[in-house]
Amino acid sequence: MAKPATTRKRGGVKPGPKLKSQAHIRRPSRPPGQFKRNVWLTLLEVFGLLVVVTLAIIVLLGYSSIWFSGTRLLTSLLPFAAGILGLVVLSAGFLVLWWKLSRFCRDRMAVLPALLSVSLAVLTAWTVTRGEFALAYSHFRTLVGGKQEARRMTLAHQVYAAYRRYDTRQLQRLIQRGQTYKADIEAAAKAFDIDADLLQGVAAAESSFIPRSSRDGGYGLFQITRTPKAAMTQARKYLAVDKPSVRINRHNTFIAAATLRHYLQEMNGDLFLGLLAYNIGPANGGLRFIMQKYGASDFVTIQPYLQKWPRDYPIRVLSFALAFRIWQQTGKLLAYEQADNAVRIQRMGIPGLLREF
Repeated sequence: MAKPATTRKRGGVKPGPKLKSQAHIRRPSRPPGQFKRNVWLTLLEVFGLLVVVTLAIIVLLGYSSIWFSGTRLLTSLLPFAAGILGLVVLSAGFLVLWWKLSRFCRDRMAVLPALLSVSLAVLTAWTVTRGEFALAYSHFRTLVGGKQEARRMTLAHQVYAAYRRYDTRQLQRLIQRGQTYKADIEAAAKAFDIDADLLQGVAAAESSFIPRSSRDGGYGLFQITRTPKAAMTQARKYLAVDKPSVRINRHNTFIAAATLRHYLQEMNGDLFLGLLAYNIGPANGGLRFIMQKYGASDFVTIQPYLQKWPRDYPIRVLSFALAFRIWQQTGKLLAYEQADNAVRIQRMGIPGLLREF
């Protein structure tokens, strides 16, 4: 007997649970602004590390130039090269250690690595501007600057030595006389973008702040003689008068400032040559003619060809200007040779020249 046909149910296999589409899976979202915050923290950390490494390289190279100065292969050149290699290894080791420390700190507080990096940078910057570290920076400048920096340092120390030789009491009286003309000098310095201490140094060298006429035709506080037409035009403009008079102290001061600015521009901003040109004036073709005649290119190479007064004039002016700066910043004249005054004075900088830091 035939069995009745049985109908099979479709899908005899029980369907499994439906999988959710990947599009419907919700991932944990970051708090708004967290990515931007992390980027800024990373940049801050990197900036701090760059400051630390750069300053460390400057100081270590400066010390290396002190320890291994010379031209001998075994005692100077090879040790200096080995020092640079050691510096590279130390820098790499420092960065590896920092990377491990940064990961450890970031797990505890996200802002901690950046905070440590910036703090270390500030501490390093403060340290390298103190005491012997500043001396190392000075040697680094000489190492990189070559002949140009060596000449600048030689001239700077001529200025420091000239200041050291002055009698403190006489210099004190000179500064006190200068207070009478301080307001006019500062106004003229501001008008022609000149350091006020530098302009006071010019007045001190020219007249010792005793306005008078001289045998060579100079007159007044700045011993004005022949003035370039362009400088007189500028002085007339700032004084708002048709005919400035060298017999009026304020006019004399503005004419001197305009003249010094004129010669500084003519000498491409070279302070020593600008002061020398101011002293020589336009007579006989001026300083440019003298330099072309002897093939000189800067103050160091023209100095030997000059007579004593113009040869020492820029040093004399700048040593007086330095005295005014010391007085302005400390309220007294520091004895250069006592305690750490030499380093302190050098850190103040010579008026008109760039400071060490």
